[in-house]
Amino acid sequence: MSANLVPLVVGLPLLGAALTLVLGRNTRLQVLVSTVVLTAVAVIAAILLARVGEEGTAVVRVGGWESPIGIVLVADRLSALMVLVSAVVLLGVLVFAVGQGLADEHRDTPVSIFHPTYMILATGLFNAFVAGDLFNMFVGFEVLLAASYVLLTLGGTGARIRAGVTYIIVSLISSVFFLSAIALVYGATGTVTIANVAQRVAELPDDVQLLLHLMLLIAFGIKAAVFPVSFWLPDSYPTAPAPVTAVFAGLLTKVGVYAIIRTETVMFPGDVLEDFLMVLATLTLLIGIAGAIAQADIKRLLSFTLVSHIGYMIFGIAIGTEQAMTATIYYVVHHITVQTTLFLVVGLIERMGGATSITRLAGLLKAFPVLAVLFFIPALNLGGIPPFSGFLGKVGLFQAGVELGTPLSYIAIAAGAATSLLTLYALVRVWNLAFWRSREEMESGHQSRLVSSLQEDPDYSGGTSTRTTPRIMIATTAAMVVLSVALTVVAGPLLEISAEAARNVIDPSAYIEAVMGGAR
Repeated sequence: MSANLVPLVVGLPLLGAALTLVLGRNTRLQVLVSTVVLTAVAVIAAILLARVGEEGTAVVRVGGWESPIGIVLVADRLSALMVLVSAVVLLGVLVFAVGQGLADEHRDTPVSIFHPTYMILATGLFNAFVAGDLFNMFVGFEVLLAASYVLLTLGGTGARIRAGVTYIIVSLISSVFFLSAIALVYGATGTVTIANVAQRVAELPDDVQLLLHLMLLIAFGIKAAVFPVSFWLPDSYPTAPAPVTAVFAGLLTKVGVYAIIRTETVMFPGDVLEDFLMVLATLTLLIGIAGAIAQADIKRLLSFTLVSHIGYMIFGIAIGTEQAMTATIYYVVHHITVQTTLFLVVGLIERMGGATSITRLAGLLKAFPVLAVLFFIPALNLGGIPPFSGFLGKVGLFQAGVELGTPLSYIAIAAGAATSLLTLYALVRVWNLAFWRSREEMESGHQSRLVSSLQEDPDYSGGTSTRTTPRIMIATTAAMVVLSVALTVVAGPLLEISAEAARNVIDPSAYIEAVMGGAR
């Protein structure tokens, strides 16, 4: 039965973490263990994704304790899809990191530390996706926090330590909100099992429901980098090594988005906070992209676009219809893949060009034509150029917004369209200056007033240097680019899976029945 596979997505990476820690002096075996574990999880997730579509939601009651007393692990279409995409992305970034470590002799990513921590990160990530109760989800978040802090500060530079301190303080604040919300939920309903909360929360007074709802949204909103609690992200992610930044950008914020989807559809269904979420989505879109177009450093620019594109997902959640949720789930898959790919490309730009600021880069198209292609394709995808997956996801969201037909939805659509155009503008500017512009033009010292006014990375200390780039790093990035294009090629089947996942979350009765049976 598919239920027997669910614990493996958490247990295998946890076992992998233990093995890689024991094998700390044997780099090749560490790499082998990490690769095998993530490949196995990807295969298991693919099997789960297929089976839950046929058999229904898979539920595992840990230790045999019945809900709502025991810990429950749940895999439905949404959670299985998230585990599959996450495992594939983690595997791709792992191969990239191995190549970088071999070239740099592990100065930025010490293997003895990196692999166990990476496996712990995967454990927390997968646990959060299959957690059937709020406290177990909290445990997944905390495991993520511990592992991500170690990865963020690898190398021990001053900039990384400062970014790590900011990141952990904000994450701890989010954890305090989440833990407080769990305590309040338990005090009000007598349970923290998500399906059981959904059964009991309607019996609570409206003001109590609203308080619980808002507390969870604040906690998850910080994780997802939703405005106005997104300020921490652009200063935290760019300082980390390229593989770490890629994983953080692609996956960590999506855990928060996933939790918000569960909150809004299972525990607190309805349109009580629809307008509030619509306003947050609009502000996240506009504030994020406004920060992006002011940046000279490509990593910081992409960090701000990451914030802005979270707004699209919150927009779809705010609409709350099946079409909107289908487009949201598809867009989450798209964004995980494309954003991760772009950060890997920036890692290559930094190695080959010696910098990540567009004021210090030029002539990359002539010097590294393959790198130019690797940047150009996902940049168009993120900007929403047809027929790429970014365009398909946004069109689906905009259509759902038009069908909703409220003034706020039209304002959000306008903000989304403007964000898409400004994303394309920011990335085309990177292309023009870093790739198209000749080195002679850059060295002449003639910069436009617009370029001169861009904000540089505050942690840049001067000086540039190029480093050897192993073919495995280029090949891995190329594979991720192909994967991002494949989202368009297989858009039909992927949208069908997203639609099935959307139907499951819009009508959570099957989820609740699978977890609770007849219990209350």
